[in-house]
Amino acid sequence: MTEYEIKAKNKFSFGLAELIQYRELFYFFTWRDVKVKYKQAALGILWAILQPLIMMLMFTLIFSKALKVSSDGIPYPVFAISGLLIWNIFSNGLMNSANSMVNNANIIKKIYFPRLIIPMSAILTALVDFLFALTIYVAILIYYHQGVDFVKLFIYLPLSMLITVVTTFGLGSFLAALNVKYRDFQYLLPFMIQFLLFANPVLYSAKAFTNPVINTIMKVNPIASAIQLCRSVFTGQEVDWQAVGIGSSVAILLFFIGIYTFRKTESYFADLA
Repeated sequence: MTEYEIKAKNKFSFGLAELIQYRELFYFFTWRDVKVKYKQAALGILWAILQPLIMMLMFTLIFSKALKVSSDGIPYPVFAISGLLIWNIFSNGLMNSANSMVNNANIIKKIYFPRLIIPMSAILTALVDFLFALTIYVAILIYYHQGVDFVKLFIYLPLSMLITVVTTFGLGSFLAALNVKYRDFQYLLPFMIQFLLFANPVLYSAKAFTNPVINTIMKVNPIASAIQLCRSVFTGQEVDWQAVGIGSSVAILLFFIGIYTFRKTESYFADLA
């Protein structure tokens, strides 16, 4: 009988070599999650386009028409959806990854594979939605005759997505580990995400605040930096690189905190999931 030894991993190890070895399983989980998400929906994958469009229309009516929120001289639909693109990666990826270990409990108990594949594939599913949502944003830009800086498109947008994914993975893997042991998190998370939507400059400009405490919070917030970069690509707004540098550092810190927590607790996932 063949025996396999599973060696304890360094608590801060990402385990890249092993993840590459199991890459086909990673693709399988991602494709399965995409199919399951839209299988029972009559419009299927079109919801990846309709969801940000409906959100944009709703927030335009509330924040632009009713509350007269400033959008820095940019048409509000363009302003709002540039924030929603990044926000949806974060919110969907965080929700998916935080619940991913519990949702895949049966598989975890049966076979061995790098457990990090599960929250990673959950975040990749959110990136698939992002690519579809990008098409509706292009249509809105054309409608409003809004130009695109192609130099920024190939530099700022990937950087914005990278900051978002690193932040989402850090928080998602942290919450996924805690959610296995403390199921209360799956009930608290929707409220946390709703709060964070309004705590980030998704629907309003970060320039609206003059309070130094709020400005400091915005600077250390990696999602605020990611939104700022994405918005700059499509609106030409200047980027506060000091804030981006601080936000990126916080994203990296969250990444390692997430991995550490996940590695520390993964030995008993099969018992608790």
